[in-house]
Amino acid sequence: MPLDSKKPETIALHGGWRADTTTGAVAVPIYQTTSYQFNDTEHAANLFALKEFGNIYTRIGNPTNAVLEARVAALEGGAAALALASGQAASAFALQNLARVGDNVVSSTDLYGGTWNLFTNTLRDQGIEVRFVDPIDPENFRRATDDRTRAYYAETLPNPKLNVFPIAEVAAIGREYGIPLIVDNTAAPILAKPLDHGAAIVVYSTTKYLGGHGTSIGGVIVDGGNFDWERHPERQPALNTPDPSYHGAVWVDAVKPLGPIAYIVKARTTLLRDLGAALSPFNAFLTLQGIETLALRIERHTKNAQAVADFLSRRPEVTKVIHPSRQTGVARERAEKYLNDGYGGLVGFELAGGIGAGRRFIDSLDLFYHLANIGDARSLAIHPASTTHSQLSPEDQLATGVTEGYVRLSVGLEHIDDILADLDKGLTAAGVIAKAA
Repeated sequence: MPLDSKKPETIALHGGWRADTTTGAVAVPIYQTTSYQFNDTEHAANLFALKEFGNIYTRIGNPTNAVLEARVAALEGGAAALALASGQAASAFALQNLARVGDNVVSSTDLYGGTWNLFTNTLRDQGIEVRFVDPIDPENFRRATDDRTRAYYAETLPNPKLNVFPIAEVAAIGREYGIPLIVDNTAAPILAKPLDHGAAIVVYSTTKYLGGHGTSIGGVIVDGGNFDWERHPERQPALNTPDPSYHGAVWVDAVKPLGPIAYIVKARTTLLRDLGAALSPFNAFLTLQGIETLALRIERHTKNAQAVADFLSRRPEVTKVIHPSRQTGVARERAEKYLNDGYGGLVGFELAGGIGAGRRFIDSLDLFYHLANIGDARSLAIHPASTTHSQLSPEDQLATGVTEGYVRLSVGLEHIDDILADLDKGLTAAGVIAKAA
């Protein structure tokens, strides 16, 4: 960070980069290369032995990607980051970096459908058990913990439930046992700072709000540098015992001269090296363009989403509005505690006519795009039960907050009058009001 600022508006423009030292270029160059020239044989050997950091091969590191990593780490207040090809790769790597065959992770039930499927099926096939618990009571994480639990996992503002996760409470439980809390903050950049509340690792799908333009798939893992991996070595064997995939390195020892970044260095030099989920430097460049306006966009997303939530709450076709501003009790308390300056750009609602009404609503929209994404500058709508969460059983759909009549909106940056007019058209087409349901 060339400027001493903690303000996200400034970090978004200056974090990790000032200008190219050779040409003076202010825009971050796209280093579209596979490989890098070594100075000599000693330099090459030092890079491969982790005696010094530098560029070897774009599968494990690239100068354009490095600026993105530094900028996102600075925004989160973390120590280092790793850019990956997608948010899904980031979620998978975040757990695979700690958990091995026979280990388990305790996760919140309140998850995006793709993450739920990854945890329930793919990780299980790899020998990693994910145990789901209701985060309404943080102690549920303690109750599900045993000697093979390696991490806790949650979403700050879970899509589609939108009940803010109790970050500090669960992080504190984890630290008693030497278990890090990994938080997916995709839906709440700028608004929430999980590391400030005790989380150890933050995950993003950069495809969403960070990019904001709907052009580039990507993901990132941020290492908070705030977790003592050595305090409970038996709890974290992946970082505290010799790793045969990298010359028997004990990661907490191997990277000490570089700072408290054993977790992220291991993820880069083993998982990214071996599994190859590398982010294209062109996509890193495009994501950096999006981040420059992130703070401004989040303000408008939040303002428009609040207006949409208020509008929907007055409509007779709608039986329930899912938005932090409509919550009460402990859910509202958590929203106030963890979200700063607004509740984000997502709004959910349930229609009285169930799945049929949901489909009629979607099919009648003109301004809203019907697609599987969130965080775009454009307004987006989807019916999760028939799309993003369709692979889940009916019971699992309900556990994640999806009913047959549930519709999810990602409210964009258009003029609010146009957004509300399109919603009015869709609701009228839905055709069933709550009184007649």
